[in-house]
Order: sequence, then C-alpha cells, then structure tokens
Amino acid sequence: MGKFRAYWVDLKDINPAEVRTYEYLLDDQFFTDIDGTEVRQGHVNVQLKVEHKASAFQMTFHLEGTVILPCDRCLDHMKQPIETNNRLTVKLGKEYTEESDEVLVVSEDEGGVNLAWFLYEFVALAVPMKHVHAPGECNRTMAAKLRKHAAYSTDDEDEADDETDEADSNAEDAPIDPRWDALKQLKDEE
Repeated sequence: MGKFRAYWVDLKDINPAEVRTYEYLLDDQFFTDIDGTEVRQGHVNVQLKVEHKASAFQMTFHLEGTVILPCDRCLDHMKQPIETNNRLTVKLGKEYTEESDEVLVVSEDEGGVNLAWFLYEFVALAVPMKHVHAPGECNRTMAAKLRKHAAYSTDDEDEADDETDEADSNAEDAPIDPRWDALKQLKDEE
C-alpha cells in the first residue's frame, strides 16, 4: 500500500466536532497503480470532507472529472465526464468489517483508513452502463463494420448516427440471401 499512502486518513487525529477537508487528484498513474478493470485512465478531482460526529466519522466525497474508456460501439478511446457525490461512515472498532456499502468499521489500533480503493469504486460506479461517442464521432471504419453485421430495430433511434442512411442505402442494393426472404416478409407485414 506504499503507492497509496497519500490516500490514508488518520482518524485518531480528528477531534470530536472537527471537520477536515482533503483534496486528491486521481490521474493515469493512480488508475495504473490500482489496477482495476473498469477504468484505466482519467483525471478526476476529489474533495473529501471528514466530520467527527459522536463515535463515527462521516465522510462526504465529491468527485468530478473525466475518464478514458473504450467506446462500446467502435472501441476507440473516448472521454467520459463523471460527477458523483458519495458518503462513507467510518467507525473505530476491534477489527475491520464492512457493515454495509456506506458503513465501515476499522481497527482502533490502525486508527485510520486508506481510501484509494473506495475512490476507485466511486469512479467506476459513476461510469454509465453504456458509453459511446456522440453521433458522428465514432471510428468510421469500425462503425461501418458494425453496421454491416448488426440488425437494427426501427425504434432504435439512439443507435443511428450520421452514416446510417448511407449504409442502409448500400445494404438495400446488396443481394439478399433467399433464406431470409420469409423473415423479411414478416417484418414488412408489421
């Protein structure tokens, strides 16, 4: 954990009712060191507020920045903006346990918590399930190959981009395998 020493928050140093703020920058080196599978590059600013309340420490995170991900459509790298707010409650106890997604107990002997993995998880969870380039920005070669092998629904508006009309006209001119004629007739009847 030597690489992540900067993300250690010593809770024993925070007095009751005291509020401390921390700022972190999650850059390409952070994502390389953490070696997660979801996000491997990015530039994310983190503001952390730690408030000592009674027997617990309330942590409030605000993360904002950009991560680099493969486009789901063309597989080229794309910038995905993210912004998220998260909370974590940390208590001191006998041993490390995660009571829930937002409540953590750390050993009194350690007296602190390393937030590196939590920060990575917050970033990964802020990434939308579907991440694609804006219409017209996908790699044209890869998008053409995808359209060649994909079936589109007439209701699927978000999948279409600027090149779709041209590809459709080229597809209509191409000879159709006669085995698919029966299916095409069913589609035309609807």
